[in-house]
Amino acid sequence: MKKRTFLKLSSTLLATPALSPLVGLVANEKLKNWAGNYEYSTDRLYPAKSIGQVQELVKKYAKLKVLGTRHCFNGIADSKDNLLSLKAMDDVISLDTKAHTVTVDASMKYGQLAPYLDGKGFALHNLASLPHISIAGACATATHGSGVKNGNLATAVAGMEIITAAGDVRTLSRAKDGDDFRAAVVHLGALGVVTKVTLDIQPTFLMRQYVYENLPVAQLKDHFETIASAGYSVSLFTDWQKGRINEVWIKQRMEKGAKSEPAAPTYFGATLARKNLHPIAELSAVNCTEQMGVPGPWYERMPHFRMGFTPSSGKELQSEYFVPRKNAVDAILAVERLRDQVSPHLMISELRTIDADTFWMSPCYKQPSLAIHFTWKQDWAAVKKVLPLIEKELSPFNPRPHWGKLFTMAPAQLQSRYEKLPAFKQVMNEYDPKGKFRNAFLQTNLYGA
Repeated sequence: MKKRTFLKLSSTLLATPALSPLVGLVANEKLKNWAGNYEYSTDRLYPAKSIGQVQELVKKYAKLKVLGTRHCFNGIADSKDNLLSLKAMDDVISLDTKAHTVTVDASMKYGQLAPYLDGKGFALHNLASLPHISIAGACATATHGSGVKNGNLATAVAGMEIITAAGDVRTLSRAKDGDDFRAAVVHLGALGVVTKVTLDIQPTFLMRQYVYENLPVAQLKDHFETIASAGYSVSLFTDWQKGRINEVWIKQRMEKGAKSEPAAPTYFGATLARKNLHPIAELSAVNCTEQMGVPGPWYERMPHFRMGFTPSSGKELQSEYFVPRKNAVDAILAVERLRDQVSPHLMISELRTIDADTFWMSPCYKQPSLAIHFTWKQDWAAVKKVLPLIEKELSPFNPRPHWGKLFTMAPAQLQSRYEKLPAFKQVMNEYDPKGKFRNAFLQTNLYGA
């Protein structure tokens, strides 16, 4: 959506009665996701500014889905009936400095929360590549960030408040609710409307990042774990050509009192970059976070992209597959064999690690993982033909696709990758017995043959 359109939509939302849909705000412009590749099935978008208004809307409509910052590339948040926006509910509710937790409205973005926490002397353990995403949406889809010892963003959730299909308010916590909590955090939008999230926090810290260029892929065969563990968070960017990793982004946590030492000029055959780089070499690094080893707050180094800029390239498609980290090198080499089929449609791929978690529907459930990410040119017809090739090549490693990105995996195959899916369906029936929050995406991927 263009900036002028966004501003018009935002101001209209704030001025519109809460239970009136935001229909026809912009003539001839359909509601789409941020990348523009997905058009939502209805323009009946209802804003809510309070928990009471959320309950009223949930009780009123037989079918409803929550639409967040629209960073998903598929129909996981779509509805052909009614959409609910919590955009106006994005405040910090409380900061508990003794318990080291912060409670926020679910629609708050990480880019809003992070500077607030830093100003209070605190930090989150992890951030995604983009700080523009909402906290509730990121956790619901197990969106992740990176680091061999870092769980995805959902692992910071200590508690949550959710409105069920009956309009009831339920609160869940890690400390008290066991399996109910582990089922609900990565909920795929299937259980209800999350209105509040409580996150673990820690004392603030500084970070720096260095970028190396042209790492030979052959080095991964013997040194993958060393390279992936070179920083608090490490990302490898490749176009799958010339037997190389184009860029290695190493994000290092700086402990208090530690002396800042210059980076080595070479690293396993890669050379230290002499200027800030964008993951896509042809693009300007102006919207990327600071590199060159310059120290800065954690929230200005962990993401790849700055909050005030358009993330990534903007007009793109994305896919991502999680495989067990023990199979990382074999999985990377498997995709590399497809380089001639992949590269013509690719902007860049990113390889990064995520630690295991205990959430039933997380791609990292009980599995330290490697995520193989693809940023595609916006040509779905071409990408749709390439994805089955990638999924087949990765099949020996039982890949799990990112819930909010593009994949073509057969539903039965996808379902087989989640041992707790039958139990999750039981929770769905408890929270939403008539399928109020179920949509075509969930019906296909969780129930389809």
